[in-house]
Amino acid sequence: MSGGRLSLLIIGGYGTFGGRLARLLGDEPRLRLLIAGRSLEKADDFVAELRSPRGWAGRLGSNDLGAWLQAVAFDRDGDLIEQLTRLRPDLVVDASGPFQSFGEDPYKVVRACIALDIDYADLADSTGFVAGIGGLDAEARAKGVFALSGLSSLPALSFAALAAMAPQFSRIDSVAAGIAPSAHVKIGLNVVRAISSYAGKPVAVLREGRPAAGSGLIDDMRVTIAPPGVAPLASRNFLLVDAPDLALLPQHVPGLQSTFTGVGTEPQALQRLLGLAARLVRLRLLPSLRPFSRVLQEASHRFALGAHRGGMFVRAGGLDRDGRRITSSWDLIAEGDDGPFIPVIGVEALVRRQLEGIRPESGARPAAGELSLADFEAAFRRFKITSGIRLDYEEEAQPLYRRILGSAWQQLPPALAAIHAGGTRLASGRARIERGGGFIARLVAGVIGFPPAGDDVPVAVRFAADGDREIWTRTFGGKTFRSWQAEGKGGARHLLAEVFGPFRVLLALVPEGQRLRLVVRGWRFLGVPLPLFLAPGGETYEEERDGRFHFHVEIGGRLTGLVVRYSGWLVLE
Repeated sequence: MSGGRLSLLIIGGYGTFGGRLARLLGDEPRLRLLIAGRSLEKADDFVAELRSPRGWAGRLGSNDLGAWLQAVAFDRDGDLIEQLTRLRPDLVVDASGPFQSFGEDPYKVVRACIALDIDYADLADSTGFVAGIGGLDAEARAKGVFALSGLSSLPALSFAALAAMAPQFSRIDSVAAGIAPSAHVKIGLNVVRAISSYAGKPVAVLREGRPAAGSGLIDDMRVTIAPPGVAPLASRNFLLVDAPDLALLPQHVPGLQSTFTGVGTEPQALQRLLGLAARLVRLRLLPSLRPFSRVLQEASHRFALGAHRGGMFVRAGGLDRDGRRITSSWDLIAEGDDGPFIPVIGVEALVRRQLEGIRPESGARPAAGELSLADFEAAFRRFKITSGIRLDYEEEAQPLYRRILGSAWQQLPPALAAIHAGGTRLASGRARIERGGGFIARLVAGVIGFPPAGDDVPVAVRFAADGDREIWTRTFGGKTFRSWQAEGKGGARHLLAEVFGPFRVLLALVPEGQRLRLVVRGWRFLGVPLPLFLAPGGETYEEERDGRFHFHVEIGGRLTGLVVRYSGWLVLE
């Protein structure tokens, strides 16, 4: 400690992830933050910006930061003992990378820290680097310091999520994890270099319980990231990446049969081109994609298309305590620019715990299992980050809405839960109906069979289960129209699919207080996907009011204007 402050040296402190870590910890008056890198000028500029935050950075900073800040020059290829002795940090965090290319002595920074009794942590995503740090365990224990590698999304957060799901299982057979960055987040060059280094190259995985060689950025799996209670990310393919989890999981999960770690980027068309390039490497038509790292980075920046949302998933399959086959999935969605903070939240949690006197055990090891999911979730509250666990029993039928909502079902008010409890049931009430006057609106309403406008119209709705779908028959003042609902398949998984005549509308179920909002996420006409910006929209929700189920449905679009709007209440008979 220096002057009562914990001295933290961040190598790569003005970079993509080191800079975000500095922003997260800048409010802590018990810290001395040393922003380090090869360029003292860049470090100075970053510290000046941090002291006078502007734009997006201002949300996580202030002019009175609290932490003591200093820009310093640091060269990992220089005299490490001299530099560390002069700077006197209590903890070194290496946020530079890429750890895949640290040369013949990749652990020289770690060794120097141990020699000088300095604690160490990093954000490494290199399987070899993270898995191999245990070779320094005896030295670290003898010195009474810790050296934790991979304190990032993979493996620290992924293992924390897996540990939270593990009590549901008697046996875990498969584990898959993946990261889906927002297309609008600027990916750092070091990240691109790391990924491109193993494109088309063998990646060690487990298949049928045996070591096998997957193909980097070629092998894939399709996943819909859908935390309970929020609109899911668009379904996407995840390409196999070489992450530390692949080496660590077999050591932590006895009897594990299969493993996968992947990345799913948007736009998917660009990712498919990357997969094709990886195949050229596998066919030995190209030696490596690493020389094209800058081109790949520029392409990802130039073609930033899609929603500004990112996510992550960890999925486990196996048997529960009663021998039933289950799949459990922890999913996370980060809105806007919040996603790139996730890889550094583990280090932030470690530092704040250390300031409270909670110190990791001495020794050198991967950071898998070092933090709990609760440690991460506490930090998520500062951001627009939502996460949650879904548990699916393969042989157990559940009511449609409960199946889609997962654990968010518990958030529904009693009146809404009763309406969506499944089975055959009848509800009746009153409604007010408005109709659009445009030609196209009247044509669409006629095709579907929407009722005419009216006030205080008697309404009855019959819900009937039909296999894995529900048929809703609505009667407004003697006028009947019908739709059926089911869970979306494939890319529409975790969405509610409702079919009105030739139209299929995909809806996200989003609980908000006493309401359940239905948000349009896609639509089709005669099976043909149509542009989302032309989709039928409007405010549609259900809510409990005075103990009754109330509904508000609005259907319209850019081409049609208002088609129909009906609202009212129902009670079960």
